[in-house]
Amino acid sequence: MSDNQSWNSSGSDEDVETSESGVGQPVVGVAELGGIISKWTNYIHGWQDRWVVLKNNTLSYYKSQDEREFGCRGSLCLSKAVITPHEFDECRLDVSVNDSVWYLRATDSEHRHQWINSIELHRSLREGRIDSGVIQRTSLVPPAAVCLMAESGYGSEPSLRRHGSMLSLTSATSGYSATSTSSFKGHSLREKLAEMETFRDILCRQVDTLQKYFDGCSDAVSKDELQRDKVVEDDEDDFPNTRSDGEFIHNNNGSKEKLFRSLSPKGINGIDFKGEAITFKATTAGILSTLSHCIDLMVKREDSWQKRLDKETEKRRRIEEGYHSALSELKKKSHFGGPDYEEGPNSLINEDEFFDAVEAALDRQDKMEEQSHTEKSRIQRSSPVPPGDVYSTIGSHRFADKVEEMVQNHMTYSLQDMGGDANWQLVVEEGEMKVYRREVEENGIVLDPLKATHSVKGVTGHELCHYFWDTNVRNDWETTIENFNVVEMLSDNAVIVYQTHKRVWPASQRDVLYLSAMRKILANNENDPDTWLVCNFSVDHDNAQPTNRCVRAKINIAMICQTLVSPPEGDREISRDNLTCKITYVANVNPGGWAPASVLRAVAKREYPKFLKRFTSYVQEKTAGKPILF
Repeated sequence: MSDNQSWNSSGSDEDVETSESGVGQPVVGVAELGGIISKWTNYIHGWQDRWVVLKNNTLSYYKSQDEREFGCRGSLCLSKAVITPHEFDECRLDVSVNDSVWYLRATDSEHRHQWINSIELHRSLREGRIDSGVIQRTSLVPPAAVCLMAESGYGSEPSLRRHGSMLSLTSATSGYSATSTSSFKGHSLREKLAEMETFRDILCRQVDTLQKYFDGCSDAVSKDELQRDKVVEDDEDDFPNTRSDGEFIHNNNGSKEKLFRSLSPKGINGIDFKGEAITFKATTAGILSTLSHCIDLMVKREDSWQKRLDKETEKRRRIEEGYHSALSELKKKSHFGGPDYEEGPNSLINEDEFFDAVEAALDRQDKMEEQSHTEKSRIQRSSPVPPGDVYSTIGSHRFADKVEEMVQNHMTYSLQDMGGDANWQLVVEEGEMKVYRREVEENGIVLDPLKATHSVKGVTGHELCHYFWDTNVRNDWETTIENFNVVEMLSDNAVIVYQTHKRVWPASQRDVLYLSAMRKILANNENDPDTWLVCNFSVDHDNAQPTNRCVRAKINIAMICQTLVSPPEGDREISRDNLTCKITYVANVNPGGWAPASVLRAVAKREYPKFLKRFTSYVQEKTAGKPILF
């Protein structure tokens, strides 16, 4: 393994030992494995090197190996972790546990392969799925990592399980169906009522039968009692010497006979059979009547109950749909902001989501700019203006010929009228301002040339070009720049500038390295106005090489201005009321990267008119009340 992977361990170099787990299988563990790997932090800082440690079935990371004593910055339990090699990036692997995802990036595919195998081996050892013999035979991890295995003693620990915090909707549905709706299957309540009526008729007939039986028994007992009373009286006359204990007497044929004592009219043992039967019948009839009444109420309420059931069922269905929708959104948002959801060749974000995110970010920038505009306007910056003849010379620096070529091209082609060219489309028209676009794509990248014309009152072409070129006041009117610096000052009217633009997520951050030159082109005819021009075009420089942090954009931009003066009345001097500046702004930009074409065109249509209005208003504000600079 290479040095930048730098595996180390806090365990010993002894051979692994086995301890018997609850199921009688050997369990082997890894003490600790650690190394450097890049981790995705956020869309601002991107990939950062982190010290990642594999220990106790847990993957932890630290800012660096030296800062381990301050505690880890995050950890994942590997029991439920899913390790996914990226489909397109051969250096990337994703480790996810539920909604938590770590995006990791190795130095190369072999480095990634070693990390994945080491994690899987560590998890297998922790769960006791392989033994030490497998470790000795395996070639999935480097030998240096294999020798770091040591007895961990985790085999006796119970495995941790994650229990859900709420019941499954599916199980709740099945339980509900099995209990609450079982009485409604196959039969309606009215059918059950008909059955109850049948049972009631049967029960009434049975009660009538029992009543007749009880009446017959009562009559028979009464007659038997009268007969026995009469027999006893006759026997007492014939046999006066009955035994004193008198329980039994002997009749004429010598057999024993039970002596019936005198009974009350209520019958045997004092029970009134007829009264009890009447009471039973009345009670039964009352129960049946009450039951019939309850059934009537249930029938009346069956419709309302069915409506309530249908309503609750529909409510439950909506809740289930909302739950599943929220769950899918949560899973999506847990990864949103990761490397898969930003501008790139394999981005998972679609064009609509991309545009919505860009538009929202631009709106936030506009609000922040409005809040800071007042503070910027209070800051007074003085920028010295070189004499006019400085801008009339070609210059002697190493890019002088290139600057002259660009200036002549703009004077030849940029000032041409677009009325007869069908390739140019008018996309914005606001008062004096018109913005044209010609759609051009190369290898899927939007290269649309853009041309805008505008007329501004009260300023000259020299003033507009001065504020457009001067880097001292650039941040006062340019809201898209994060920072910039002058790489090289070529002459009094030419400078090389490097600037980075504010990132508009999910688009990648852009930077530009360009030469900015300001020129004055004298008119060939005394009746024509002089032309002031600032051209910005991309160049290369050793002190500003492209980096992985930004996408390097290529530009060829020109601000061309001509001043028109209307004669003042009488002998009055020329004032700013007599000035009108005709502006032609052309932009050829290659943004690079993988931003969708529809998004780039929509943003250009929105931002270019705003830029022109913001810049011209700034110049009018700065020159108001000052001497005219022709």
